[in-house]
Amino acid sequence: QVQLVESGGGLVQAGGSLRLSCVASGRIFSSYVMGWFRQAPGKEREFVSRISRSGSWSYYADSVKGRFTISRDNAKNTVYLQMNSLKPEDPAVYYCAADSGVDGGPTPDQYDYWGQGTQVTVSS
Repeated sequence: QVQLVESGGGLVQAGGSLRLSCVASGRIFSSYVMGWFRQAPGKEREFVSRISRSGSWSYYADSVKGRFTISRDNAKNTVYLQMNSLKPEDPAVYYCAADSGVDGGPTPDQYDYWGQGTQVTVSS
């Protein structure tokens, strides 16, 4: 069992930055591929980014590529999402998720554990 707690969301102006954090407790954090997803009102949950167990590879949705950066610190049981150049289309509840498989992939169903989410709001 893994418990995930996100933080770092808030209100920011368009073009601004936020850094989300997700702290894991429970089983060995480095055993999990970690992902970030987001869900806006009335929309399905969508993939944002994911990172391998060691941090050696990462993937991004086209909509955030070049603006967001995922990273992890296995010593701190934490995964981060640095979000720069935030746009009016980025607001959502952002969730971190953990997958015990080889590669979580971009589909939410592939992930085993989820945090409660943190709200990101962008003002224009």
